Amino acid sequence: MTSIIVVDFGMGNLRSVAKALEHVAPKAKVSISGDVSAIRSADRVVLPGQGAIGGYIKALHDTDLEPAVLEAADTRPFLGICLGQQVLYESSDEHGEDGESVKTLGLFKGQVKHFTHVSADPNAMIDPNTGHQYTIPHMGWNQVKQTRDHPMWHGIDDLSRFYFVHSYCVQSELDEDVAGITSYGVEFTSATARDNIFAVQFHPEKSQHDGLRLLENFVNWDV
Repeated sequence: MTSIIVVDFGMGNLRSVAKALEHVAPKAKVSISGDVSAIRSADRVVLPGQGAIGGYIKALHDTDLEPAVLEAADTRPFLGICLGQQVLYESSDEHGEDGESVKTLGLFKGQVKHFTHVSADPNAMIDPNTGHQYTIPHMGWNQVKQTRDHPMWHGIDDLSRFYFVHSYCVQSELDEDVAGITSYGVEFTSATARDNIFAVQFHPEKSQHDGLRLLENFVNWDV
């Protein structure tokens, strides 16, 4: 029986992610756990996240889960969701002090920036159709442009819509790490992929049919 761990270190309600996985994989053993040995023995690992990146990193350190998470990201199918995508990059501007960025896990080259700090163009976050400023956080449905083929996109049409809730967004440095992009005033990396890692800014568990299909693809992903 395939075992799937949704990593729990006290940041947000993870039950919706687990329930969605149970729905698409009724024969799998889906668990929410912050136990290091459980994470290390799982066949597949999901790193979800809500809240702010500073607290997220602190929770990873305080619970001693960072080595187990890094090991999972190096060795088996690994899915990051929302902050679980952002934390895989080098740094985030969220909650930085005195202009300094918060150092994150650094598995991918790039930074996480507030939408209003991505572009030097002062009009970037103004909707050209209405003249109104885009609201922050970016909340609701938006399209994802698939930038390359990937098993995680199987059965999902290009430009399908997924559900987003975030004020900061990933700016990848390397094109080869990008599997999907989304525009909200500025363009950002909404899906990241390399080897056994796939990570998304949107919430597949809240994205109806296509979100469930992505989770099903993760369960069946033969890395």
